[in-house]
Amino acid sequence: MIKEAIDRILELAEPNTVQTLNGRFSDKKMTRMDDELRAAAISMNTLSSLVDYIKGQEDFKHISYIVQVVSPTYVKLISALDRDRMRETLVEVNAEIPEFPFGQFVDNERFIINVQSKFMDGEDNDKAVILAFAGNVKAGTVAKYGDDGVSQKAAIKKGITSLSEVEVPSPCMLMPYRTFVEVSQPVSSFIFRVKDDERSGGVACALYEADGGAWRNEAKDNIKAFLETHLKDVDNVMVIS
Repeated sequence: MIKEAIDRILELAEPNTVQTLNGRFSDKKMTRMDDELRAAAISMNTLSSLVDYIKGQEDFKHISYIVQVVSPTYVKLISALDRDRMRETLVEVNAEIPEFPFGQFVDNERFIINVQSKFMDGEDNDKAVILAFAGNVKAGTVAKYGDDGVSQKAAIKKGITSLSEVEVPSPCMLMPYRTFVEVSQPVSSFIFRVKDDERSGGVACALYEADGGAWRNEAKDNIKAFLETHLKDVDNVMVIS
């Protein structure tokens, strides 16, 4: 008890500082208290909401701000450095993206539904080809026709009774929803794999990203271009990525 009382008295005592050749030292740990007050960030889900917010704030016209494109799904609005040499985060924008089980084998019915609902159509991608293959591949034929680790062959249904041996369409170019809906979704390469599903007796399919993440840079560039276009008349907001 006596030791605790002494320690408490020492804590309440004023700090002592000593100047030496190696610098200035204190006998207590001190925490700097900021001069500026900062508000909690506002959460949003669309780039359009961010643009509307910036254009609707009269207080913004005399202060500089930065819109930072952190990732394909996250953008934030931050202030310039204040007196504490810190930045205030005013807005955080998180894209609502449908989840797709990349890198996982799922039964072909679930796979087809996911591709139909979470990938964009277009002439420059292979969505229709992938759906046609997944919907017609015959169970039990993947191993029969071969898999050399690079390409696969399987049989797909042709008409009511006939089968046709074909190569699995891989790699393929696809446009999944992976960034904000206001900007173009990047087209990128995927490895398409199929295998027999022993539990269901059917076929399981999977997609693996094959562009090394290059789509992320394209998505961030698309977001930056969108914001620069819609904020071109706002002089005190800079967009960076």
